[in-house]
Amino acid sequence: MTKRFGFTLAEVLITLGIIGVVAAMTMPTLMNSTNGAQYKTAYKKALSVLSQAVVLNVALDDYDLSQTTSTTTNDNASLYNLFNNRMNVVKTDGNAYTATPTSSNVKFGDKTSNYTLYFNDGITFTFPKNASNCTEGNATTNAADNGTDGTPGYCYGVIDVNGEKNPNKLVNCDGKNWNAGGEDCKVTNPTDIYPVIMYDQTVLPATRAAEAVLYGAGK
Repeated sequence: MTKRFGFTLAEVLITLGIIGVVAAMTMPTLMNSTNGAQYKTAYKKALSVLSQAVVLNVALDDYDLSQTTSTTTNDNASLYNLFNNRMNVVKTDGNAYTATPTSSNVKFGDKTSNYTLYFNDGITFTFPKNASNCTEGNATTNAADNGTDGTPGYCYGVIDVNGEKNPNKLVNCDGKNWNAGGEDCKVTNPTDIYPVIMYDQTVLPATRAAEAVLYGAGK
């Protein structure tokens, strides 16, 4: 007689049950890791595109961030027009809201104080309507000062790498807030919102956590 070897139905069901339990335990971590990698890639892309837009505008219209006079849509030298003309903007909103840190140097106030540009890849970029003369020289620490008291200084914005989709969460250092940690700031699971600082021909991360995602460690 020929002997046949195989698994019983009970053994198969037990094995499938174990696989299901392991999958249920590991899938959330895997999904977070995948989303984090996507957010990080989109953030780096957005930061690069914003920087290229400034350089391109210098070449074509001969003014950079330090020479912006206002963010009104009818001003040729506005921050609004600089980005709107040099990037693939599909929609703009003057009454949009985006999550922001509760700190004076990146807080925009109420939603009507901002412009939000929507790009064709789903990324949004929000900045204060009164931002202007964005320069490192005589820089202030409060974005609201720019365009109101006549003092040039840094300007601030917020990149949301997936627009209005969740989680709409500001990137933070592991176990710390968005601007703590210094050299030991690490971001294990990047989220979708990143503050940036703008001046002259430069667009850079505005917080330790945003730096950590871009460079691998906080400065």
